[in-house]
Amino acid sequence: MSRTPSPLVALAIVALLSAGCSNAPAGSGATSNGDNASAAREQAVKFAQCMRTNGVREFPDPDASGTFTIETIANGTSIDTNSPAFQQAITGCKNLEPAGFTGATRTPEQQQAALKFAQCIRDNGVKDFPDPAIDEPMIDTNRIPSTDTPGGMTILHAAMQKCGTFARDAGVHQ
Repeated sequence: MSRTPSPLVALAIVALLSAGCSNAPAGSGATSNGDNASAAREQAVKFAQCMRTNGVREFPDPDASGTFTIETIANGTSIDTNSPAFQQAITGCKNLEPAGFTGATRTPEQQQAALKFAQCIRDNGVKDFPDPAIDEPMIDTNRIPSTDTPGGMTILHAAMQKCGTFARDAGVHQ
């Protein structure tokens, strides 16, 4: 069962991801970072259009940087990423999928940072924050019951602000 998360979770996740994005390498090659960012955004827009064409009508466009991930879609919108329509669309649009959208298996070093991130979040008030598996998103509010309580999202957001370095070290920058 999917629940509709509050808009604050979208803001929190975007803030965390944006913090990691600012120092991320734009890619390899001879083009400038601006060209890479423009190309990444263009690809992300094409991917969003493809998702809408393939049945996920509410699929959002990326922000100005072209950055978004499955976490921001799953936790920041009413889209059910487990629905058959979403799964069919993601398969049909795989060739346009932006780098890092569905996540990837973290390296052992990144996984250690992800576990430190989870512990930091718990240490900062979100006692039920789970350790992420190496191939799972680091933040899934559907797995954090306290985010459904009054003030739960505020506590999570504050903890994420304090623990952002661990998230960046875990590879949250695409």
